[in-house]
Amino acid sequence: MPTPPDGMISRKTVLKAAAALGAAPLLVGGGVALARDQISSGEPLAPTPECHDGDAPTIEQIEGPYFKPNSPLRSSMVNDGPGTHLVVSGYVFGRACRPISGVLLDFWQADDGGNYDNVTYTFRGHQFTDANGAYKLDTIVPGLYPGRTRHLHVKLQAPGRPIITTQLYFPNEPRNNTDSIYDPRLLMNVRQNGSTREASFDFVLNVAQTPGTPSPSPTVTPTGGPSTPPPGGTWAAGTAYKAGDRVTYSGVSYTCLQAHTAMAGWEPPNVPALWQRS
Repeated sequence: MPTPPDGMISRKTVLKAAAALGAAPLLVGGGVALARDQISSGEPLAPTPECHDGDAPTIEQIEGPYFKPNSPLRSSMVNDGPGTHLVVSGYVFGRACRPISGVLLDFWQADDGGNYDNVTYTFRGHQFTDANGAYKLDTIVPGLYPGRTRHLHVKLQAPGRPIITTQLYFPNEPRNNTDSIYDPRLLMNVRQNGSTREASFDFVLNVAQTPGTPSPSPTVTPTGGPSTPPPGGTWAAGTAYKAGDRVTYSGVSYTCLQAHTAMAGWEPPNVPALWQRS
């Protein structure tokens, strides 16, 4: 990926280093990388995609025929079936390279044999980024699906923002060159660690931010008009909801689409991935 202009250290990599638990940033070739992004030779793996101030967001790709709503809330799918252990981790940033907490990431993939489960929720699950904008997925390397290269699917939604859909790819796959959907901008950094493959990818969402300010707070912000008291209803932050549960919020009824634990900023009107007006 391109380096920052004039050798400038990207805001994203500095923030990643600060967010890591005691991990000091490594100055290599005028850039900054986390220790976990180094390969055995000591050379850093370039962040993908590189996020400078004002850089373009992560590109979107087609959903494909096998998306299924209502996936379970979980970050580990490694016990869903046999295969090579894969750990995918990274961060979600806005346009000014500030991390975004509370981002919904819904992953789905093929099993080791290249098959998708559309009956239950094998190799399907969603999670939220933590206070540092970080996520981690524990799964297996997906098998090859006919006509496609190896890939993972993911939908993302920042609090109160539209859903984006994209795919993640593996480097050095023979089918990358023949897959019409494949895009190198969505390549993960992947390395082998014993029997486990470790991958990293940082998403950049089209969320406006001011450099040097904290991540947008996941709370409802009035768009205008007179100040009103908080809306009433049966929805409550901290409650564990399952698909099909019904709540009211500000006088409107909603049906839960995906099992999740409610949090401030994810009120039903703000998260169409989780709630449908009924």
